[in-house]
Amino acid sequence: MSRQSEHVVIVGAGAAGLMAARALARAGRTVTILEARERCGGRIHPLPASEFGYPADAGAEFIHGDAPVTRALLREAGLSSQLIEGRQWSFDGTQLSREDRHDPHEDELHAVLGQLKDDLTVADFLRRHFAGEDYARLRHSIERMVEGYDAADPERASTLALRAEWMNGGHHTQARIVGGYGAMIDFLAEQCRSHGVAIRFGSVVSAITEEGGALAVRCAGGDVQACDGVVLTVPLPLLREIALPSAARAKAAAADDIGFGSVIKILLRFTRPWWRERPEDLVDMTFLLSDQTIPVWWTRYPDQHPVLTGWFGGPRTAGLNGLDSQELIDAGLSSLAAIFGLPRDDIARDLVATAATNWAHDPFARGAYSWATPRTRAAQTILARADGPVLFSGEALYHGSDMGTVEAALASGLETARLILRE
Repeated sequence: MSRQSEHVVIVGAGAAGLMAARALARAGRTVTILEARERCGGRIHPLPASEFGYPADAGAEFIHGDAPVTRALLREAGLSSQLIEGRQWSFDGTQLSREDRHDPHEDELHAVLGQLKDDLTVADFLRRHFAGEDYARLRHSIERMVEGYDAADPERASTLALRAEWMNGGHHTQARIVGGYGAMIDFLAEQCRSHGVAIRFGSVVSAITEEGGALAVRCAGGDVQACDGVVLTVPLPLLREIALPSAARAKAAAADDIGFGSVIKILLRFTRPWWRERPEDLVDMTFLLSDQTIPVWWTRYPDQHPVLTGWFGGPRTAGLNGLDSQELIDAGLSSLAAIFGLPRDDIARDLVATAATNWAHDPFARGAYSWATPRTRAAQTILARADGPVLFSGEALYHGSDMGTVEAALASGLETARLILRE
């Protein structure tokens, strides 16, 4: 992108797109955002507070780790965050128990990880170093974290990229925004508009063309935006659906070396928090892990909202791709019935509101978020190069340890804007 890039079109009004747009507009550039949806946020998707009793999140929900860009933005917006507290529980198929995160082979795992120099996939790492029956629990724990937390495939996921996560014993500082991520997106969108950014909804970009030095962004509905530069912030799978100039297409091919995971998320609001009435003393339960169809659940603790959120991430979600929203909710209810040993109809009778999203079915996401393979860092370097009129940005291009997060998207969008402004 040249110094003459006065009008920049940004494709996608998610966290990365809005962050880049605001920075560019503040610097005097003319910015147009083309967004396929009828809302801002992308994979941040707030649900009506009237349905769940608070601004629930059908997509991104947690702040992971230090997240300096996110927290600076929250301070600017006058928003606050709340640390996740409470205890984690597990269901082993027979009984509920407090999650024991310590594995007797943990020290051995850390020693092997500390000596690891060359990257390899998680599955190969486990086969090479922890193949015996004695390590079955450790393998299961790691695979569950890689699939569930990172939405990644152990057969492709990078061991070195996940090493810090494991060395921390799986402990991740997490928080929620008071008011949800939607409040942050509303602030960013308002900031963009106040600096003159035009946000056009319902604009499904189908092609970017470059002829005789003239750049144009073409939408499926026939709209054409002439511009000096383009920033693509769409999720990785959508890059294959947009026709690009040859140089940009060659760069986009590197995205094949970055993993992209699927997630199913289910929210169930009840008349009362019936799980707190259990004899196991689940009053301060936050996360609940199991091997049921919907394996992970969490509460709003320390908030008292009677809502349980179900989560299923990783390649095995493909087994539920044939289910619609109601069938996913039914699967969630059956999973809870098995975990708590209750009749499914009794649990369903207390339902007030429900929502279920399979992000693989979302036409403008095709999944949830990215994860690293052994070839990802090289691919990110290629995609992040500012060597033409079409640039790429988003959570998948973040070089830090928390790629796939909102922090990664915000930081990438800001960095892309800085690259443009430095030219």
